[in-house]
Amino acid sequence: MARTSPISQLEKIRAARIKLEKEEKRLMSRTHDKALAQIVQIAHNAGLTAADIATALGGKGKKAATKSTGSKTTKAKRATAGKKVAPKYRDPANPANAWTGRGRMPQWVQALHAAGTLASAEIKPAE
Repeated sequence: MARTSPISQLEKIRAARIKLEKEEKRLMSRTHDKALAQIVQIAHNAGLTAADIATALGGKGKKAATKSTGSKTTKAKRATAGKKVAPKYRDPANPANAWTGRGRMPQWVQALHAAGTLASAEIKPAE
């Protein structure tokens, strides 16, 4: 009875893994394509533009819109530049996470915003 060597077994396993990874990528691509097609159709039906979606996601569209307003104030000229700001929101799931409401939205803020529950994370000022 002939035994296969460990090296030959490893080569077979590697080849099978590569084949499975390719199949996974193909299936994920099909799934992503379908999801994107649905998203595009929903956006089109609602009259949304790519910039609207990027703004809602806190992406580049928001920055481009801010730049196009014609504001000539630079960071060095702003009175608030470089100053510490108290956090405005705290993550209900992990109180160690906080956000000032400035700059890029953390993922937990994006999730709350998308769910429409961002107000529940606001930090109430102490009276």
